[in-house]
Amino acid sequence: MGGGTEVFPDLGRHCQQSDCRQLDFLPFNCDACHNVFCLDHRSYKSHKCPKSDIRSRKVLLCEICSTAVETTGLVGEDEKKLLERHEKSGDCDPKKKKKPICPVRRCREILTFSNTSTCKSCRMKICLNHRFHADHTREHLRSSSASATAATNKFLAALAARSRNDCGTRISAHSSQPTVEAC
Repeated sequence: MGGGTEVFPDLGRHCQQSDCRQLDFLPFNCDACHNVFCLDHRSYKSHKCPKSDIRSRKVLLCEICSTAVETTGLVGEDEKKLLERHEKSGDCDPKKKKKPICPVRRCREILTFSNTSTCKSCRMKICLNHRFHADHTREHLRSSSASATAATNKFLAALAARSRNDCGTRISAHSSQPTVEAC
């Protein structure tokens, strides 16, 4: 069952996939079933490994508090019993079930796995509408709102200064350029 050639009998191993048996000089050992496989059959899926889930973590999601309850290594226990034990442990709090929302001010978007983006600059989890750094930084929001407020104040001051009887007349109050007010 070894491998190799007549000159080097210990070199390489045969793939243990029943329909392959290829001599491979760099074989792969499956960490779950401990068999030897070639490059084509090295994954759990390709050789249909019966013990492929031996290293995987398994969790149940509590419907009351949205907490993940780990079931790894608990073979044979009923899922309902595990969830009941979690509820009685005191760790299960319905107040924890609050769904995460986008942290940008005035945005009420609920963050789910399909509409959540993590900013590469600040590592903040935000909705897809605010996925660009400039859309969710506080500095950007302050500067744009400050300039918008200044423009609004300037407009309101000009509107208050205007009266109906001087429509269409030239005014040169504070600026060197003459302006014409319209009604």
